[in-house]
Amino acid sequence: MLVGSSARRVAIVGGVRIPFARSMGAYGEASNQEMLTATLKALVERYALRGETLGDVGAGAVLKHSRDYSLTRECVLDSGLAPETPAYDLQRACGTSLDTVVGVGLKIAVGQIDAGIGAGVDTASDVPIVYAEGFRRILLASARGRSLGERVKPWFSLRPRHFKPSLPAVAEARTGLSMGQHCELMAKTWKIGRDEQDRLALDSHRKAAAAYDEGFFDDLIVPFAGLKQDNNLRRDTTLDKLAKLKPAFDFSGSGTLTAGNSTPLTDGAAAVLLASEDWARARKLPVLAYLRYAKFAAVDFIKGEGLLMAPTYAVPRMLADARLTLQDFDFYEIHEAFAAQVLCTLKAWESPEFCRERLGLSAPLGGIDRARLNVKGSSLAVGHPFGATGARIVATLAKLLAQKGTGRGLISICTAGGMGVTAILEAA
Repeated sequence: MLVGSSARRVAIVGGVRIPFARSMGAYGEASNQEMLTATLKALVERYALRGETLGDVGAGAVLKHSRDYSLTRECVLDSGLAPETPAYDLQRACGTSLDTVVGVGLKIAVGQIDAGIGAGVDTASDVPIVYAEGFRRILLASARGRSLGERVKPWFSLRPRHFKPSLPAVAEARTGLSMGQHCELMAKTWKIGRDEQDRLALDSHRKAAAAYDEGFFDDLIVPFAGLKQDNNLRRDTTLDKLAKLKPAFDFSGSGTLTAGNSTPLTDGAAAVLLASEDWARARKLPVLAYLRYAKFAAVDFIKGEGLLMAPTYAVPRMLADARLTLQDFDFYEIHEAFAAQVLCTLKAWESPEFCRERLGLSAPLGGIDRARLNVKGSSLAVGHPFGATGARIVATLAKLLAQKGTGRGLISICTAGGMGVTAILEAA
């Protein structure tokens, strides 16, 4: 049966991650497989899952080698879970692990499985470096040859330029612009100034530092490769220091995005355990929160909409499903790809014109209580391994709701390709 007789509540048992590290540093020689395996092992140990057969494990990475075509399954085989546990790979840019959490949650909700893991990983240190296109064509032409002559002939066209490697680029194929360049355009459209971007970045670092000091991350992070904490965190940063940084994407004199108010390339992995209530109860495992709603959206960034504005469309549709308003939340977890992107999102929801003409609403969604936004810091402070951020946010928000004992939280993640992934969690 594809769907059970009734939908079940999807329990979030908990999550774990390794510290996030700035690329080309602490994890410079760690692979996606090593990082994700370490994270899954930690989750297995935390919840006494050794030898257990779970219904499914979904994970993914944005930057990965062709040899990692079955990355998640390989990691599961070394995780301590029963080898009969199936696994699959998924990739939706920065929304990858929120997507895997939602996908596993849907399978639990409809009764296909009783428990599973949603996870993600990424490294910008161990990136796939491939041959230039011309060299690749020579290799393939030689491979297609049937005679010795046909196999040798293509090599006579080999030139020094063919040895220049092709590196992955964080740029949109349709526009040729990087995500930062796209976000600069958004900042200009929405008139987001440099000072407010720097202030949001400073808040993120201060909140994350305070969360570490109070022990909030103690059970959410396990040491890896010599790190015990995220090494992007800047405890000593100030507005003055941030103001001295030069624009990183627009060098015309009007750029406002810098290395300080943008996320750095980051390595790391995160995972979340989800289950039916009965499965968790039978194993005496905690239920921190419930995954209640989710929504996906995409925008036409080629014809003028901001590349990272898709969550502004997904959230109101999700709110309509849940019959909630934007103000009905105790926590807001908005992924900080860039400070400007967060501020554009919030400003759009407050705009009567945008909500009327783009979202088809009769009134603006309105503002939020900024004191409830990313209360333990977010990507600007801890870093952003593309595939891992969603699972990090789910685990963080689930713990916040469990500590409060009541309420709900909203998750909003923008992604490359002009897409957005959003979700609502409620306290158990």
